[in-house]
Amino acid sequence: MRLETRKKVLKEKFEKKFNIEPKDYFISPGRIELLGNHTDHNNGKVLVSSIDLNVLAAVSSRDDNKVIFYSKGFPKMEISLNRLKAKENEKGTSKALIRGVLFRMKELGYQIGGFSCVCDSSVPKGAGVSSSAAFEVLIAKIISYYYNQDSISPFDLACIAQYAETVYFNKPCGLLDQSGIALGGINYIDFESTTKPTINNLKLKIKGYQFLIINTGGDHSNLTHCYAEIKNDMKTISNYFNKEVLREIKEEDFYKAKEEIISRFGTRVYLRGKHYFEENNRVQIAYNGLKNKKYVKLLEMMNESGLSSYHQLKNCYVSSEDEDLPKALNKVKQIDPTCYSRVHGGGFKGTMLMIISKTKVKEILPQLYEEFGKKNVMKVNLVEYGTSKL
Repeated sequence: MRLETRKKVLKEKFEKKFNIEPKDYFISPGRIELLGNHTDHNNGKVLVSSIDLNVLAAVSSRDDNKVIFYSKGFPKMEISLNRLKAKENEKGTSKALIRGVLFRMKELGYQIGGFSCVCDSSVPKGAGVSSSAAFEVLIAKIISYYYNQDSISPFDLACIAQYAETVYFNKPCGLLDQSGIALGGINYIDFESTTKPTINNLKLKIKGYQFLIINTGGDHSNLTHCYAEIKNDMKTISNYFNKEVLREIKEEDFYKAKEEIISRFGTRVYLRGKHYFEENNRVQIAYNGLKNKKYVKLLEMMNESGLSSYHQLKNCYVSSEDEDLPKALNKVKQIDPTCYSRVHGGGFKGTMLMIISKTKVKEILPQLYEEFGKKNVMKVNLVEYGTSKL
């Protein structure tokens, strides 16, 4: 559905719910993790881009200290600004994300206030393109616009959103998702400092290739424990070196300690650490290539990243290799041996990323539709906008 058509539909729904016209429209995109699979929560390097799947919202401010929110497929959400402490029974819900954003903004000294909102989303839930992060950053942007003269930087909005997801929603995550969505465009981010990361926006378009997100049939929204396990395994290594995160460890020291790490903590823990160090190097190689418009270098690194995620990070299946995601990864290579592919996002279940030559789109798409179902194969475009008021 075209953007203007979606706005018209939202306007009608807003008028029906609130008996007034919306004042403004906001948009918050999903994201593609190009490179940096599970590195951000250990102060690693990433390449991320916003995409043309998005959350669109019709909004008006309120003066009664309430946020009233309607989203397709969810019950009405109403939150009083006078009651912003986390609630145990809200963990894992959209309501927790709204409450968490409001609490964090108030805690940081920003002004907060009420608003009415009706939204819809083309970002699939639980499919690895950050529907929750798009939602969180949207809330933070609305508050920034209405009550803080739109003065809060995109990265600060991302940090507020991450707090809501980790503390209120109770899902451990780094800053890749929220940063990519808030910033917009293709961004290289080095999180060596999580308060002042190095951020370089690459003002370029990756020409000649079509990005595809394939829903392999599994929902990862209930797999928080699997993501936490990756972070915990990496924490085991950093604790061994008396460091907070893997980024503080010299790569050569990690490899020297291979035998003892395996002996004390097991092969899986070592391999996940190895993935981290190699992935950081892949990001740097791809970034250097992109600066010189060598797009293939990025795609080659994405292929390598996918193999590392499968064999070392081990986030392509939950309990056995006989699951939807591994089958899908194998199948797309059979359909197009020249494609680039990898697990997308957190992994375990959900989605994969496939990149094909635009010259092959007419040939390959029908085969993918037949294999996975048309609704599960999404053509996505990299976009330059982040969360913003339209």
